[in-house]
Amino acid sequence: MESETVAKYQCLVVDDEIDLASATCEYFEMFGIHSAYVTNSEECLSFLKDNEVQILLLDINLKEESGFILCKKIREESNLPILFISARQSDDDILIALNIGGDDYIKKPYSLSILLAKVKVMLKRLEERDNNATKQANNQLKTIKDIAIDEDARKIYVKEREVQLKNKEFNLFLYLFHHRNRVVTKEELFSNVWGDKFFSDGTLNVHIRKIREKIEEDPNEPKYIKTIWGIGYILEL
Repeated sequence: MESETVAKYQCLVVDDEIDLASATCEYFEMFGIHSAYVTNSEECLSFLKDNEVQILLLDINLKEESGFILCKKIREESNLPILFISARQSDDDILIALNIGGDDYIKKPYSLSILLAKVKVMLKRLEERDNNATKQANNQLKTIKDIAIDEDARKIYVKEREVQLKNKEFNLFLYLFHHRNRVVTKEELFSNVWGDKFFSDGTLNVHIRKIREKIEEDPNEPKYIKTIWGIGYILEL
């Protein structure tokens, strides 16, 4: 069964000042920027899981969990542009926000027109980036049977379905892809993917399992990544 169509939003505001968040979204909508707001970290993560968002406006002083912690969680999974919006004025707060993955910092109280201008500039850059990526896709995409891989964009596709891999998972899969149809030893993977021959088997096993969960129809009966017991793995294509 095909999944339901994912709703697309150009902007998500994360702020527990409901009146301000609502007013910001209403203002953006007047200028054709489809927006929504949530008031805490849990709602934000759930929204991002179920919807497609281009830009995040994130307050620092959330009640249950700070925007700094939420930013770190998002950065583990996504390069979604994050603009901090906060009443905190210190240089230390600004530096922390930018160092943990924020793309910009806007101080409250902010002008809706200035905020709109910043968001429009960022959306334009995202559009240009996506257009350039589309133009280059045919040259960058290498396809072997059911699997296609774009090394520059760090994306893989299984039967034309994009699969989201974390950084280390992608590096591991990429190495197996380059050495497909031959047995790759555990020591070789540790040396070339982790840069250290002395990692534990458990570390490798967990990463292989997570990749299988994302690319295999049945992770318990893998079609692509096969285990060669006592030796390593083989990617069969």
